[in-house]
Amino acid sequence: MDFEILISNLTNPTLLFFLLGILASAVKSDLEIPPTTSKFISLYLLFSIGFKGGQELAHSSFNSEILFSILLGLAVAATIPFYTFFILKQKLSIHDAGAAAAAYGSVSAVTFVSANTFLDIQGQDFGGHMVAVMALMEAPAIIVGVILIGRYDKEESSKTSIGEIIRHSLTNGSVLMVMGSLVIGLIADTKQAEGIKPFTTDIFKGFLAIFLLEMGMITAKRFKAFRKYGWFVTLFALLMPIINGTAVAILSGTVTQDIGNRFMFAILAASASYIAVPAAMRLAAPKADPGLYIPMALGVTFPFNITIGMPLFYEIILHT
Repeated sequence: MDFEILISNLTNPTLLFFLLGILASAVKSDLEIPPTTSKFISLYLLFSIGFKGGQELAHSSFNSEILFSILLGLAVAATIPFYTFFILKQKLSIHDAGAAAAAYGSVSAVTFVSANTFLDIQGQDFGGHMVAVMALMEAPAIIVGVILIGRYDKEESSKTSIGEIIRHSLTNGSVLMVMGSLVIGLIADTKQAEGIKPFTTDIFKGFLAIFLLEMGMITAKRFKAFRKYGWFVTLFALLMPIINGTAVAILSGTVTQDIGNRFMFAILAASASYIAVPAAMRLAAPKADPGLYIPMALGVTFPFNITIGMPLFYEIILHT
């Protein structure tokens, strides 16, 4: 790995604010971000990345690369929860294994946004269609996780219909915001869109820094409660992003040669959802413990991806 890229990533102000959040929690500081402010910032980040993606799509024509990128994203989202479920159920209950598998097959919008900043530092762009790929990867993983729970839980199959799960996945706030913003960016008049460009670009990194500050505080708190589950789930949460991210970083070369797009594919495969999946699993798998799969995704996988994972996958793509 190029240590210059690693050091550059670790000294990124947005990441340093994440570490400050962890420190604030560790020293039991009374620093906090009001819930309403946090919700606004998260919606802003999704709006910004979706709108910019839509604007980029508006200036590009639909081609085979976009089609195959969407198909690859759907295939990855459906495949990861399938094999991770069988690994996890060796040590976890069927419900916990299914929910965690769905989380690792789904994606983290915040990791995607952080990856956007990483590419900016490297002077790389990515296609606007990757925003659509990200949003479309939410539902398949959740559906596969629910199907596996229903298939292997002999006492009680899922009482929630697949149709209801699909609807809930697609109308989840984060998915709806990013997809809606992408569509608006796609159809908006270019001259009119210029009027809100400062809002979607100039202040983006500042809001991301504040959001990651809170993520750092939440990560530290969740990880403490998570330690009772032992080393198996910790190692899983560390190894899965490496395996999934590396495999897709290489595989994505079959559908695109663009470095930015391949990097985003790797990050999407390596990330784990801690927003959309918990919301869906609350309905579909109420027996699953969110105190297990949320800290796995947020307390272990997310910090790994934004510190070590991004430089690692970037280097792999540069040399394959």
